[in-house]
Amino acid sequence: MASGWGVTGSKGRCYDFWMDFSECMSKCREPKDCTLVREDYFECLHHSKEFQRRNRIYKEEQRQLREAAQEEVGGGGGAHH
Repeated sequence: MASGWGVTGSKGRCYDFWMDFSECMSKCREPKDCTLVREDYFECLHHSKEFQRRNRIYKEEQRQLREAAQEEVGGGGGAHH
């Protein structure tokens, strides 16, 4: 990966992020100074934030569907507490 070559022989999809991270690490005083650049590189590699967001959206959609189905069964006529 750090070589810059992707699977198909072209530039790797995360190579630019790697270069930014590598440059930051070579110039920084402390590794924590490069935390945001490191997060960008890891997100490119693993897509964890993207998957977490998709999961939250899916769960909310399912919650709304269950709520709508319960309202249909209840008939909406009167308060059910």
